[in-house]
Amino acid sequence: MKATKHQVECLGVVLAGGLSSRMGENKAMLRRNNTSMLSFSKNLLLQCGVDQIVVSGGLSLSQENNLGLNAEIMPDKIEHAGPVGGIYSVLQQYNPKALLILPVDLPLMTADALNKLKTTGELSQKASYFDDHHIPLYLPNNAFLGMFLSKAFTTLTENMGDSSQKNAPSIKKMLLQVPHLSIKSPQVKTLFNSNTPTQWQEAQRLFNLNSV
Repeated sequence: MKATKHQVECLGVVLAGGLSSRMGENKAMLRRNNTSMLSFSKNLLLQCGVDQIVVSGGLSLSQENNLGLNAEIMPDKIEHAGPVGGIYSVLQQYNPKALLILPVDLPLMTADALNKLKTTGELSQKASYFDDHHIPLYLPNNAFLGMFLSKAFTTLTENMGDSSQKNAPSIKKMLLQVPHLSIKSPQVKTLFNSNTPTQWQEAQRLFNLNSV
């Protein structure tokens, strides 16, 4: 990965580049009580002591202004390349020692759970995630990751006649190529994701009921 003036110890990344096609509206802009999901996600990362935060995925200028985010927006360099495409785009600009990655559709996630993941990754120097959930993810920026991303996206850009979304590497495939470990999942509800209106309604019921 190329070095830049943006080098930090741990870079927080909010993955917000999905199409939100099943939700029918931008998941990043959904309101969790009086806070957008994007701001909620950013604040969780801040509570984990990351040095800087980047939002992976495009937001319009008006959306960015309305959210009042104190974070850089990083559009995907390769469209529709999924979460790994977002990671690749971020690492083309930044050269942190590690990433702490959080998708924007986890309204019941807690700072305690993320801190556990971050601490595990820092101590082991391995990509760390919860059992059966590849993201959230603590991801060291090492030679294994660099080799995988370089090969995967060189191949992808050489075959842009095909659907980049169809051929983009998955998080699971990436993790097979880097030192990694999984840890016990927090409470099931903490990893409850909201991809549809029905799931979002259930999430609202849960965080209102439990005051998460």
